[in-house]
Amino acid sequence: MACVLEAPLRMSVLSEVTASSRHYVDRLFDLDPQKVLQGVIDMKNAVIGNNKQKANLIVLGAVPRLLYLLQQESSSTELRTECAVVLGSLAMGTENNVKSLLDCHIIPALLQGLLSPDLKFIEACLRCLRTIFISPVTPEDLLYTDATVISHLMALLSRSRYTQEYICQIFSHCCKGPDHQTILFNHGAVQSIAHLLVSASYKVRMQALKCFSVLAFENPQVSMTLVNVSVDGELLPQIFVKMLQRDKPIEMQLTSAKCLTSMCRAGAIRTDDPCIVLKTLPCLVRMCSKERLLEERVEGAETLAYLIETDVELQRIASITDHLIVMLADYFKYPSSVSAITDIKRLDHDLKHAHELRQAAFKLYASLGANDEDIRKKIIETENMMDRIVNGLSESSIKVRLAAVRCLHSLSRSVQQLRTSFQDHAVWKPLMKVLQNAPNEILVVASSTLCNLLLEFSPSKEPILESGAIELLCSLTQSENLALRVNGIWALMNMAFQAEQKIKSDILRGLSTEQLFQLLSDSDVNVLMKTLGLLRNLLSTRPHIDHIMSTHGKQIMQAVTLILEGEHNIEVKEQTLCILANIADGTTAKELIMTNDDILQKIKYYMSHSNAKLQLAAMFCISNLIWNEEEGSQERQDKLRDMGIVDILHKLSQSSDPNLCDKAKTALQQYLA
Repeated sequence: MACVLEAPLRMSVLSEVTASSRHYVDRLFDLDPQKVLQGVIDMKNAVIGNNKQKANLIVLGAVPRLLYLLQQESSSTELRTECAVVLGSLAMGTENNVKSLLDCHIIPALLQGLLSPDLKFIEACLRCLRTIFISPVTPEDLLYTDATVISHLMALLSRSRYTQEYICQIFSHCCKGPDHQTILFNHGAVQSIAHLLVSASYKVRMQALKCFSVLAFENPQVSMTLVNVSVDGELLPQIFVKMLQRDKPIEMQLTSAKCLTSMCRAGAIRTDDPCIVLKTLPCLVRMCSKERLLEERVEGAETLAYLIETDVELQRIASITDHLIVMLADYFKYPSSVSAITDIKRLDHDLKHAHELRQAAFKLYASLGANDEDIRKKIIETENMMDRIVNGLSESSIKVRLAAVRCLHSLSRSVQQLRTSFQDHAVWKPLMKVLQNAPNEILVVASSTLCNLLLEFSPSKEPILESGAIELLCSLTQSENLALRVNGIWALMNMAFQAEQKIKSDILRGLSTEQLFQLLSDSDVNVLMKTLGLLRNLLSTRPHIDHIMSTHGKQIMQAVTLILEGEHNIEVKEQTLCILANIADGTTAKELIMTNDDILQKIKYYMSHSNAKLQLAAMFCISNLIWNEEEGSQERQDKLRDMGIVDILHKLSQSSDPNLCDKAKTALQQYLA
């Protein structure tokens, strides 16, 4: 029985909710146009600030009828305008409201409305479009499906301050990435919007500024153009600088700082330009202070992190401006402790922004500590900093975890900190945990950090090895992601440096010969160079060289031949010859070279090469093969003499290159001894 009763109960609740709204919809179908208009006006007044009423009207099918009336040529302009106003009001409700409007194809209807000659109707359509496009559920690409739309919007910019405000707002929300930037740029957005920066209306100035901040972001073409654009005889960078002054609204200061930051990062403004050093940077540091709203502090720190990310001097200046390093520590103190019940709203606000604050602080610390040892020391000495990073590595928010790993990576470039703070806090443990299961963007930075923790002077190297790192790193070398392959092999290369024989054997076993060949034939030169670096580190110290060549000699010699015959750059060939020189230093391993005429001919060829680096590397091979004090040296010397090596050595001993000359003379002495 319960199941039978359930449906009518639900229906009765729905009918109760919507009954009071039905008459609004019914009036839209009246045959008297005047009554329809009055019905739309009454509906407009009923939905203002009333989300429940908005939802009811959408459920009752008001949207298709409003859109029909909006598109009818027979509808009066006043009716069409009021319909656009009501639709805009419905769009201001929940995200579900916007989805319902999109499902009814509201955007094409509103864009069509922009062709009307009536300005009030155009403004109402634009206002509604603006509300829809700023919703996160609206796909930005809907603005770009018809190529004529952008041109028409550009043309409408001159109609009124409202068209200027709404169109700029639409552009700034729908410009996501280089493709959109290019479309807007090619339609003359820079020239069309530039003069709006001096509009009498604050809202227009602000929306134009926001437009430039998204157009210029990571876009050298736009940034280079902006530098040379002038409005009323004043260049845009000068206008932006005026907008950053302390007496301007914070929103304006922040947005103009973002414009100048993007232009600086794109190379359009020098990093030592006074407008960056004396204006933009101090303004962004100001935004990080306690006096600012949490949202402003987040935006200020993130923009500053981006501005100084690659410039050592800006990092130094920022680090000593307004006690920034200490100021950032405050970002971790949210949500603040709440005692009084009146602070519930504040707590809710703090909770909402706590993740963003921590993420922004980690990002800025990462940029500050990217190069300078003293700055890294100051960061690490900031209260509970290492604990905060360790906690950040296990946060639920992916963005915070990524920022914490970035911060750790930046600080891990310090030899001093690797030996002290990193060891004291056993940072490697949470880092290894992050590496077990994380999205690629986190894995890339975490594995880069691990590379640093595996350097031979790092005390973390041993415990990392014991925690199963070899297997993990070998699996990274098989990743389709290039950065992960590079980092995996790089970390193994660091691990193999001056390592015990067991570790070297474990690496070779973990990689497998097949994977080693795969890496040596990788299309990316970075992967290839790091793999050769790994081989070079594996083949160091005689007992290790002999042991590895006794088990993997055939495959390694094959790989060496493959690379010396391939189309590779000088650095790759040099590294490969250095591996051969290491093999030649082995006691038994050198026989693998001496019995391989093909390899010997290649060494001979590179001794006479036009590049001195390759000549020198080939000479190291020869020196190790003919060294007098070693068993069998006489036979090796004779064989190499018969090949014409001594003649080449005589020639090289006359070389103008002092290194080549000395090396050749030293080698010839072995023959005379």
